[in-house]
This record gives sequence, structure tokens and C-alpha cells, in this order.
Amino acid sequence: MQKSFNIAVVAGDGIGPEVCESAIQVLKACKNPDCELAFQYHKGGAKVFLETGTALPDATLEQCLGSDAVLHGAAGLPDVNFPDGTEAGQDFSMKMRSTLDLYANIRPVRSFPGVPSPLQSPMGRIIDYIIVRENTEGLYAARSGGNIIRNEVATDTMIFTRFGIERICHKAAELALSRNGAPADGVKRITIVDKANVLRGYAFFRKVALEVFAGYKELEVECILIDAVTADMLQRPEHFDIIVTENMFGDIISDLAAATVGGLGIAPSAEIGDQHGYFQGIHGSAPTLTGKNLANPIATILSAAEMLSWLGGKHNIPSLLADATRISDSVAQILAEAQHVTADLGGTASTTDCTNAIIQKMNNTVVQPA
Repeated sequence: MQKSFNIAVVAGDGIGPEVCESAIQVLKACKNPDCELAFQYHKGGAKVFLETGTALPDATLEQCLGSDAVLHGAAGLPDVNFPDGTEAGQDFSMKMRSTLDLYANIRPVRSFPGVPSPLQSPMGRIIDYIIVRENTEGLYAARSGGNIIRNEVATDTMIFTRFGIERICHKAAELALSRNGAPADGVKRITIVDKANVLRGYAFFRKVALEVFAGYKELEVECILIDAVTADMLQRPEHFDIIVTENMFGDIISDLAAATVGGLGIAPSAEIGDQHGYFQGIHGSAPTLTGKNLANPIATILSAAEMLSWLGGKHNIPSLLADATRISDSVAQILAEAQHVTADLGGTASTTDCTNAIIQKMNNTVVQPA
């Protein structure tokens, strides 16, 4: 019997509706005989904040909690802020992460043939690692909880718990065991990134992380300070397999990582917990491109593939895993040919042209379920 999954779609702000629609067209093109995806559209983000006073209406949150997965476009507009200066639209993602307990923010970093990299590196350099960002603690846990005193002093508190560190490290180990190791040497390697030499919170993060990884004898484990890892990501990116780190550090270095492989336009993410999954590109809402059919849809399309992979693994449906591979392989072919890519990748294609080219490749690609 065909299984049905309810996908909550929150297109959001700026280019969000355009890239979300591209991803949905690609998902529909899969035509999986085992599964039906039912898309239900809901409101969230900066424009909704202007209309209602909240970026995440209760009705949207309720529907997201009851869905099988959430597909998101982009949230936030630079001129829509709270009185304290923080972006109101960003409250959508922040509240989703805490309410759905999406503790693991998984950000793949992959080089694609045909996509130029700013790195001075040998031709054919392979970059393929995952940044595993703890998504509910760290410095961002202070969101809306910081203090401004007499307009003279501002404080935000960074939070680490043993429980939070342990579960993100177990997730990182699980991912490492499922992969083929770092491109440079094939070693299944965990890199703990912190600032343990200066701050007690990060020293605690490292201590607990090492305790967890001591139980995974198959993995090589190393510790690198955040400032040092930024240099390594530029000079020896093929060394990395899995990087695990605190919330804010993970946010920052994943943008740097995306730049090394071609930009935010091809950088997906999967934010998952034990029950829920939330999928979006890591780029912003790009308001200057809104409505012009110029936005790069690939990050959201690859995030949709991550969604299929997560659903397929969670529900043991091999054909969904095959669909995820078919999407990512088709994207790789489009990028390698460089004929149907958007301006950020050096091309002239529209959002629609890029999307249609990916679907055409999918129709010519057959992946057998494992």
C-alpha cells in the first residue's frame, strides 16, 4: 500500500517562495510508486510578523508539529526588526528548532565538478565533509533571553548541557560510521571544534565529546580550535570527514565552508531531532532578487533531497533513498555541464530554467533502491 507523507511548506520571505516551488516541482517529478507527498502551505517569517506580530503563528506551529517533515524557503528581511535590533523573521527558525527539538543541524559540504572554487588548489580537489552543528544550545540559546542594562551593557549567556553535547556527538558518530571517510585518506574522522583553551564552556564541550567518542573505536578523533580550523578549511579541506561544534561556531564555519565549494546557493541543510525534520538551504532571503526569477534553487532542492533521505531512513523506504540520490546526481550533472546554472555560479539561467533542467536530468536517471 502506498504511504502518504504530509509535508508542511513554509515558503517564508524574499526568494523563499520561488526556491520552495522549485524544490516541490522536483519532488513531484520523482513520482515515487511507494509514497505520496502531500504539500500543505503555511505562513511564517518577517512578512507574517508585520501582519500578525509573530513570525511563527500558532496555527503554523501546530501544523508543523503534526507533519512528517517541514520544507522551508527563507525567513527574515533586513528592515524588519525587533526593538532590540535583531531580525524578527529569524524567530521563525529559532522557535522551530526549540519547539520541535531539532538538535542536529547537518550541513553537507561537497565540491562539484564544474563549479569553480576560490581556493588556490589542484584541479580535481575533492571536498566532502559534514558540519554537525548543535542546534538548540550554545550562544544562540540566549535568543530573546539576553539583557540590555540602562542602554549601557548587553549580555548573552552561552549554554552547554551534558545531555545536549552527548546527543549531538552520538549523531556525529552515527554519520561518520555511515560514510567512506575523509577524501584525503579514507579515515572515518571526527573533528571537535571549540575554543577550549580560553572558555570553560567549550572546555566542557570538549571533555564530554571526548567521553562520548571514546566509545567509538572505529573513529579517529581530533580537537581543533575554532580559529585554527578556519585556516585548515581553506588549506586542507579534504582532511575533514565530520566536524562537530557548538551552535554559533557551526553557523559561521558552514558559511565559510559553502564559499569554498561554490557559494551558499548550493549549500543544503537538514535540521533533525528524534521525531521531527526541518529542511532548508542555508542562504538568506535575498530580497534584491525577489520576484525576478533569478534565484538559485539548488540549495533548497538539495535540502529536499536530504528530506527524502531522512524520511526514507526513518521509515525504511529504500525507494525514497533512491529518489534522494537521483535528485543529487541530477544536480551534480547540471553543475558539471554549467549550461543551466544561475548568475551566482557564472551562468545566465533563470530559476525556472535551472529547475526544469534538473527535472529533465532526473527523467533520464534511474537509481535502483539499495
